[in-house]
Amino acid sequence: MVVALVVPVLVVVPLRMAVALYHAYGLGPWLALAAGMGAAWLGIGVLLSLGHRLVAGRWRIGRWTRRVTLGLVVAWVGYGLVSLGAEHTKGEAVQATYHQLHPLLRLATSTWVLADADLVVTDAARSIEDYARMGLLVNERSLHFPQATGYVHALDLRTRGRPEWQNTLVVLYYRSMGFRTLRHTGTADHLHISLAVR
Repeated sequence: MVVALVVPVLVVVPLRMAVALYHAYGLGPWLALAAGMGAAWLGIGVLLSLGHRLVAGRWRIGRWTRRVTLGLVVAWVGYGLVSLGAEHTKGEAVQATYHQLHPLLRLATSTWVLADADLVVTDAARSIEDYARMGLLVNERSLHFPQATGYVHALDLRTRGRPEWQNTLVVLYYRSMGFRTLRHTGTADHLHISLAVR
């Protein structure tokens, strides 16, 4: 019950809000992220206040609780923007491009990794040479190239060797937050996740 309340409040709603603000109002990546994290902080505060009401019979959130919840949100965002373990990337080249991903895409992916330990990012940023190496025509509009925001807006996830129900959960997770998903079978079966450019 608690997990069913906390996960949407802490993860899905704030990230969905950040993606919506990015698209609808043209907020920059960091401002949209800050707004979403503010929503997460507020959501946790409301849940704690509700819990206090149920236990103690009154509504109250103290200064210490606000600081702890803010610390939790900052730790989550910090982890999500910086960390993606080598076991979750196809190789060093992909891991090296992780920081080029849009912050909202990074946070969503590193958060999902906490629930799906087998998730592997097979591609993120690409160069023109990468297309030649894969034997594909260069797509100048590919979201794997840096966009006007300065960030790459797409990544690919491994689907091979994973049960279909697991791949379906990944699709539902990203779509619930406003990301686009597409199953590709061109070079290899994979799931293409992208953040549309405004």
